[in-house]
Amino acid sequence: MVKQLLRLMTELSSHRWLSRLMGAFSHSRLSRFLIPVFIKSYHIPAAEAEKHSRQYRTLNEFFSRRLKPGMRPVSNGDNAVSSPVDAMITAMGEIHSGTIMNVKGQDYELEELLNHSPHLELYKKGFFFVLYLSPTDYHRIHAPLTGRKVESDHIRGRAYPVNEFGMRHMKGVLSRNERLITYIAGANGEAAVVKVGAMNVSSIRYTDEQAMEWQIGDDLAYFEFGSTVVLLLESGTFTPRAGLASETKVKMGELLGTLQRHL
Repeated sequence: MVKQLLRLMTELSSHRWLSRLMGAFSHSRLSRFLIPVFIKSYHIPAAEAEKHSRQYRTLNEFFSRRLKPGMRPVSNGDNAVSSPVDAMITAMGEIHSGTIMNVKGQDYELEELLNHSPHLELYKKGFFFVLYLSPTDYHRIHAPLTGRKVESDHIRGRAYPVNEFGMRHMKGVLSRNERLITYIAGANGEAAVVKVGAMNVSSIRYTDEQAMEWQIGDDLAYFEFGSTVVLLLESGTFTPRAGLASETKVKMGELLGTLQRHL
């Protein structure tokens, strides 16, 4: 009964008008007074931020903060694929005939996740990571490989929570929430960076709307409160780093594996 009530409340609170309301507050000057509370509540390492917490004008500005140079060493090498975010790996593995299996007990079809994009054909037997960003984490998203933008797709959707409850008890959250997808072609294959919005303030923005190529580790986008990144690697190209597993914390720039076409 409690679970059903929570699900109903989540359904009612996932509408975009509530996200807009929460977004308006987080962008207001008044919200800056919550920054110290936010830091303390979530044990955020504020010393990593490029500015002192008092210099941020709004809660949203602090939430989407940049870090001091050198705080996140980035894996290099022609074939490297690095984590685009600070996150918990909630699921990872091979994609089976276009299906991402067992993400918190649910399966996801690429057709729905990618909104029926023709690009899904490239990933049907590829590899995936589901990377969850908690409120504690740094929330900017970086290029996981060196390459050029092939396409960008913004899918308007709902704003369900992507926390443990939402992922386990709400059907198909990753495929129903707002998504901003960047398809990046590297020298040895393509990657899809699927940025998924979350409850209350579902907004994902490119750092530079005009950018057409990135070096590994370049600033790509940022969340205004949220969420999760699903990273897809092209079929027959990706080898994960030995020892990497679900429920592992990774930092932006940390090596996830290598991308190289298998002959």
